[in-house]
Amino acid sequence: MQSITRMQFKIPTPIQAQAIPPALLGKDVLGTAQTGTGKTLCYGIACLNKLLTDKSSGALIVCPTRELAVQVGEVLTGLIEPKMNIKSATLIGGESIQKQLRQLRRRPRLIIGTPGRLNDHLQRKSLRLNETYFLVLDETDRMLDMGFTPQIEQILKYVPKRHQTLLFSATLPQNIIRIAERYLNEPVRIRVGSTTTPITKIKQEIIQVSEGDKYNVLLNQLHSRKGSILLFVKTKRNADKMVEKLRKDGHSCDCMHGNLRQSKRQRTLIAFRSEKVRILVSTELAARGLDVPSIQHVINYHLPQVPEDFIHRIGRTARAGAEGCALTFITPNDRQMWNEIQRLINPNAKKEFNTFKKSNHRNKKNKFSRFRQRGNSENKSFKKNYFDRPKDYDQSKGKKRFSFKSDRSDNDQSRGKKRFSFKSDRSDNDQSRGKKGFSFKSDRSDNDQSRGKKRFSFKSDSFKNRKKSKNSFKLKKQGHNRRGKNRAF
Repeated sequence: MQSITRMQFKIPTPIQAQAIPPALLGKDVLGTAQTGTGKTLCYGIACLNKLLTDKSSGALIVCPTRELAVQVGEVLTGLIEPKMNIKSATLIGGESIQKQLRQLRRRPRLIIGTPGRLNDHLQRKSLRLNETYFLVLDETDRMLDMGFTPQIEQILKYVPKRHQTLLFSATLPQNIIRIAERYLNEPVRIRVGSTTTPITKIKQEIIQVSEGDKYNVLLNQLHSRKGSILLFVKTKRNADKMVEKLRKDGHSCDCMHGNLRQSKRQRTLIAFRSEKVRILVSTELAARGLDVPSIQHVINYHLPQVPEDFIHRIGRTARAGAEGCALTFITPNDRQMWNEIQRLINPNAKKEFNTFKKSNHRNKKNKFSRFRQRGNSENKSFKKNYFDRPKDYDQSKGKKRFSFKSDRSDNDQSRGKKRFSFKSDRSDNDQSRGKKGFSFKSDRSDNDQSRGKKRFSFKSDSFKNRKKSKNSFKLKKQGHNRRGKNRAF
């Protein structure tokens, strides 16, 4: 209680008020609540109580990302007082494994880590979980989305069968229900609020913009807003490019994504929390579990790939009862994803932005728009309008026409238009212009042969004059059989 008072926790949140009592009694808990409602402190208090009451017990907390594991470690380290004599170790990827081995030699009772690095230490036999009687799976839905299901099952093989498990998740899909049925023993189901509804204190804003004007609109929004801003983009490359552009425009910003080293990611996060950096550009890496109280604005420059991630993105602001703002840019290509997000938040909501047209999208209804009826022929049928036009209809407007040579006027020849006709219909002027023609050999003049043109003719007319070349192709029966013998089956 002294450590809770020292950290100025006075009034518990709804999830804390409902989940802490059964957890203190040693029961398994399956809890779902909105992001930013204090789930970390919920299982942290129960974990420390277990370690204090059972001196021979250990605890393991599994987190999906390195940043969340470090954040949980900092929160629990703040709750631990020196007289408790509880040592902890944070095992995450991207850090020196020798440093982690030195921590494990101290025999810590509280282990916090990510699935990949925990399995590495289990294979090295530097980590033992045979006395771990308290297990926490935090942000379980995120771990399963990242493909950590085999690693989690491998970790649970080293944990004693009789242990207490606390499973917390922002959403509850079917794969989490199957894991709960398999590894939890009669869990207490706790659900606080809607997991698909954003916090009411988040002010949501939407801007419809084209892809070309998006960056200019972003600059205007950054100049008009005050406070720390978390900017979400789609890919790691987009994050690097965005930081380069914003720095050229005089903004204090940095990026955080999976391609950076852990030390760089940690320094960036510390600088953002201390408000040395105003704008943090990130991918989905910062959408889960990141607790920065100073974030006042969340901007979705690109929509997420999964509708559920939108709830977690905007949940980075308005945490612990504070107020915040979430701005989303929507382009014509985002209409389908935005409608899915709206259906997730409000299933009864109607589709929005159906008037958007995707770029490079053809309207099939206007496929034959070039044959539209014009003039006084609006009430006539299509065929009658098109084929009953006067011959000089298109000539006055200079439009291209397809017709036989007999219908064309002499003015067409003077303009040098390309024509399709039979050789017998062509005039001598066509040959003088050097136009290519298609005709039978009997129709060709002697002038064509003098010009060295290629001719098309039947074999019966040219067979006698044709000379056989030395390299003419002949199908030899013996050569064919010999090649077949060399084939390997």
